[in-house]
Parts: sequence; C-alpha cells; structure tokens
Amino acid sequence: MTVLRIAAFSDGNRGGNPAGVWIGEALPDAADMLAIAAEVGFSETAFAAPAGEAWRVRYFAPAMEVPFCGHATIALGAALAHRFGDRSFELHLNASVISVSGRHDGNTIAAALQSPPTRSAPLDPSLRDALLDLFGYTSADLDPELPPAKIHGGADHALLALTSREALAGMAYDFERGRALMARENLVTIALVTAETPRLFHVRNAFAAGGVVEDPATGAAAAAFAGYLRDIDWPHGGAIDIVQGEDMGARSLIRAEIGAAKGGSIRVSGAARFMDD
Repeated sequence: MTVLRIAAFSDGNRGGNPAGVWIGEALPDAADMLAIAAEVGFSETAFAAPAGEAWRVRYFAPAMEVPFCGHATIALGAALAHRFGDRSFELHLNASVISVSGRHDGNTIAAALQSPPTRSAPLDPSLRDALLDLFGYTSADLDPELPPAKIHGGADHALLALTSREALAGMAYDFERGRALMARENLVTIALVTAETPRLFHVRNAFAAGGVVEDPATGAAAAAFAGYLRDIDWPHGGAIDIVQGEDMGARSLIRAEIGAAKGGSIRVSGAARFMDD
C-alpha cells in the first residue's frame, strides 16, 4: 500500500501541511486505514477508491477518523491530477458530496476544493471560558469584532479571534486537557485567528483531537471560518487569504472564496507540492 506524501497549501516549493494520500481499487477496512494513518504520522491521510465516475473518500488522523479534511483533499486533488490529468473530480465523503480540481503549475499543482455547506453559531459562554483557560488567554485578548463561535464546514471547530499577532504567536496549551475538551465538545480543531486586514488573516489550529498539537494548514477550518465571516456580514469582499504555520516554520497559504448564499459551499484553494521520500 503506497502512500503519497504531499504538502498542501504550500508557499511555492516550501512549507505547507503534509498529508498522506492512498489511492486504490477499494478502500481498506477502517481499522487498517487508522493504522496506516498512524504509521504515516501526518495530521491526516486521505484514502480514495473509484466509485463509478466519482471517488469514495475517507480521512484518518493518527488517532481518529475525521468527516472532512481540507488539506488532505487538496493533496488528493494534486495526486489525482498528477495521475489522470488536470481536471475536476467528484468526491463522495461519509456525509456529503464535494469536488476537488487539480492543475499543474510549474513544480507544484494548483488545487481547489468546494467545501461541504457551512454554518456557524455563537460559542456557549462556558465553552468560551474553558478555551480561554486552556490557552491562558483572557477576555481582553478577544477581538470584539469577531465574536467567539462554533463554526462548521464539513466538521465542527471552535473559533477564538485574538486582538494581536503577538497573542497568536504565544499560543500554547496542555495537550491532554485539550484533547479531552475537544472530545467532550466534538470539536475537530480549535481555530485561533487574528485579522491583519479585513481580507488577510493569520491563523493557528490546535488539533489535539486528532493526536497532533497543531496543524500548519487547515482547509476545513478555513472553509468554516469563511462561512462564519459571511454569516456575520464581515467586509470580506468575496475572498480572504489565510497565512498559517508561520510559528511552526511551515508557512502555508490558503485562499477562500465566499459566495453570497448563506450556508453555501466555500471554494478553498492553494498550491500542493510532492515531498521527497
């Protein structure tokens, strides 16, 4: 079982979030996919098998299956374009049908996905306070223009927007406490963001639920965040850019295009590079 290693949302030929991509004639058993993902050791591995003209896809982190993973979908789009040529591919997930496209662009592949539907809601005050305590922040660190929320774009995430880039750079938390809290609240990641401009954001994503301290690029959370900005009538101008992974030494670039329809799919795009063995 060969697993491709592809960095999604890379900054050209550097950075990005490594994902595993397994492509075969039929998906392995869930226990085998979980074991493969744990052996690969990346935050997620995408498994894909033909389903008529589409592809059946499941995503596994080292510690759990996740319903949707954006960076692994971008990596899968790159792998499918590399094998079958530049075009769009329909993907059948556990709970939704989406698409991903790939196009060769020099030494990288430009890939874009259409996310599942999005939604958001204010964060319960008790969960907000638990998250602040987990990360050692106070309410004074929160940006009042971007209220705490539970956001969804194929998976559930908690969102805390901070007032400064310095506060974001200082993100730290107890891993086991974080994993227990995320399991209890059914959160895939906790997104911490700060706005440099209305259309440029710096982001960090805690991913203890999946057995990883932090993700350097998170396409699912980017889609959910973009949907949230639409829900609160943020002046996004139709698209936002996200810089993630800088504090990990893995700078990653994500673009999210936001349509007018409330709850509609978000187009998330970026570069993908094949990693050396």
